[in-house]
Amino acid sequence: MKPIITLLVLVILFVLPVIVLLLTGLAPGWRFPDVWPDTFSLTGIAYLIRNHEQILTSLGSSFVFSLLTVLTTLCMCLFPAAAFARIEFKGKSLLEGLLLTPALVPPMTFAMGLHFLFIKFSLTESMVGVVIVLAVFSYPYMFRALVAGFQTMGEDYRICARNLGAGSLTIVLRVELPLLMPAVIAGGSVVFLVAFSEYFLVFLIGGGSVVSFTGTLFPLLSSSNRSLAAILTLIFLFLPIVLFLIMDTALVRLYRKRGMI
Repeated sequence: MKPIITLLVLVILFVLPVIVLLLTGLAPGWRFPDVWPDTFSLTGIAYLIRNHEQILTSLGSSFVFSLLTVLTTLCMCLFPAAAFARIEFKGKSLLEGLLLTPALVPPMTFAMGLHFLFIKFSLTESMVGVVIVLAVFSYPYMFRALVAGFQTMGEDYRICARNLGAGSLTIVLRVELPLLMPAVIAGGSVVFLVAFSEYFLVFLIGGGSVVSFTGTLFPLLSSSNRSLAAILTLIFLFLPIVLFLIMDTALVRLYRKRGMI
């Protein structure tokens, strides 16, 4: 009975804000203390249709640099995570704690130090700079997931493949990566969400040249156009969910094809 009640509470906590956003998107004049909107309007949707090119551009830009951030963090963390999972050495806990500090430091403090370096290397106002700063900020999530994945997988598969004559690159690409996909998906999901929802780092390093969906959304949250802000918030909410469902379906099909489930 308790799990059902807990699930029901979670569903209510998730559904109620979505209902409020839907009503706000359709009733821009809805204000407290009215329990239900008096009038409904499609002005927000009409504005969205008129400016769909700008919104789609910002959405596509955020989607691209978020995916590139996931790939960058995977390349950054794959071999260090394998070393941390398999090798014991003095000071390992301290070094791992230091590697996880970007997730603990406030983004503003973290970014201001990097901004000076990025200017020196001409990485500001570019997609490359945005991806690098997001990867440096969010790689601890991928790193921690991969360490757990390597620890769960163990070394038997790697040793068996090496005994059969497989090279290091073949072992990584054809043996370890398929087995690490759940960990990659878990870490990549968090990295994608962090990158997709980040506003300050993208604005600071991108300098306005790299557009983002949050850069379009945040000014609307404090404006009088509450209807459009609510509609964009719904898009911001459901796009990652749709992406994760697609990834989950693709992963299940891949595992079934390989006979792993």
